Amino acid sequence: MLIQYIKAALEHAKYEIIDDEEPYYGEVPELQGVWASGETLEECRKNLEEVIDEWIIIRLRKGLTIPPIGNSHIETTGEMAVA
Repeated sequence: MLIQYIKAALEHAKYEIIDDEEPYYGEVPELQGVWASGETLEECRKNLEEVIDEWIIIRLRKGLTIPPIGNSHIETTGEMAVA
């Protein structure tokens, strides 16, 4: 279920090229503070996937809510679910 949520988040990701050593930048607008960069689009996407995973873990540990993305959501009551 966690994998489906991460996949849904990646489908909502927005990418752009910026003037930087790692010119590919990606973010998930629905997930505050979730962004990554990379030397290639594929590297940026891989880095963004790792950031999403870490972001979810931190929020679960702190008991914070995790916003739904499309039909995917994670229950913070100890259960994970995808609707």
